[in-house]
Amino acid sequence: MKTYLVGGSVRDEILGLPVKDHDYVVVGTSPDEMVSLGYRPVGKDFPVFLHPQSQEQYALARTERKVSRGYKGFEIFASPEVTLQEDLARRDLTINALAKDQNGNIIDPFDGVADLEAGLLRHISPAFTEDPVRVLRTARFAARFGFRIVPETLALMSEMVHNGEVDALVPERIWQEFARGLMEQRPSRMFYALRECSALARLMPEVNVLFGVPQPAQYHPEIDTGVHVMMVIDYAASRNHSLPVRFASLTHDLGKGTTPPEEWPRHIGHEARSVKLVKDLCERIRAPNDARDLALLVARYHGDVHRALELRPATIAGMLQGVDAYRKPERFEEFLQACSCDFHGRPGYAEKWYPQADRLREAFVAARSVDAGAIATELARTVSDPMRLPALINARVSEARIAEIRRWLALENFE
Repeated sequence: MKTYLVGGSVRDEILGLPVKDHDYVVVGTSPDEMVSLGYRPVGKDFPVFLHPQSQEQYALARTERKVSRGYKGFEIFASPEVTLQEDLARRDLTINALAKDQNGNIIDPFDGVADLEAGLLRHISPAFTEDPVRVLRTARFAARFGFRIVPETLALMSEMVHNGEVDALVPERIWQEFARGLMEQRPSRMFYALRECSALARLMPEVNVLFGVPQPAQYHPEIDTGVHVMMVIDYAASRNHSLPVRFASLTHDLGKGTTPPEEWPRHIGHEARSVKLVKDLCERIRAPNDARDLALLVARYHGDVHRALELRPATIAGMLQGVDAYRKPERFEEFLQACSCDFHGRPGYAEKWYPQADRLREAFVAARSVDAGAIATELARTVSDPMRLPALINARVSEARIAEIRRWLALENFE
């Protein structure tokens, strides 16, 4: 019985990166022996055990054989006869097929260390094509490390797209991988890699179609809508924004992909079209509610936010109500962050001031100073018809908030 540290923890240690989780492979033993040593079995599809003290995962060395389509279509074989090299050979990329023994020696049967040093993502064997998740994972590693996918691996990824293997991915796994990719340092690299192997057109056609769609040059020096969206998500990552902010940054301009070419480079009404496309996309990939709801708000209102310096008090108050800022102030801040990313995601704009966000923050502070409870109490005392009361309260509170915003704007010399 021999134990090896394997996979990402070895890779990240070699790269000098923080190691979050340790995964171990155990060679030359059986499930019964592991249990007798105090390990607790937890694996459903293959033998995985938790260490009795550290609770870290220890998996028995195993091989696998493709028996049906999709990323779950594998038959697993684990026994004391399976070698470490056989276990490592079933992995996706050479940089993930590394192991370290108990003496600290690196076991590298597929030259993963050399690929780490060269910054390359390379498949181990033609069996790479058996698991469609590997298309997404490889693209995600490109975003995480900035590594280049070698042409041979990219060709296999394209083959998996064209033969329909990628179509077997379930929505939950698609969302999981895209979410992890968006949280990398340069998420755009994931999308460019998926576009290069044609997977983006299958998995997120609403984003893929944005490439090549022009925008007005006076507002967008980068011109291409797809390039703009990639710059927006990279800016969101540079600011360490949350996943909902990054997803909203990715999807805010989807409507521009449906603008008739004869109307280019203008995109009148693209916000409303974006809302429908965001709804459809989120339903298809099962995006969680917090990401979906923020993305819908940003798609609908980002154009209004960009015009905040020109908006009247009543329009600002209506927007605050529309984005539910009073009940969800934290989400309102994320809403402004995503709109700011849209502004900054252009060449030469990363360090520019975006006063629109500050104006709306301060207008919100002014509007929130209105005591809605006091207004409701006063009206309840003076209005005899209870059926009219809710509408009167809403109207009176709205008027008071508009008045506070107007007063604040006058003090700030905005009007």
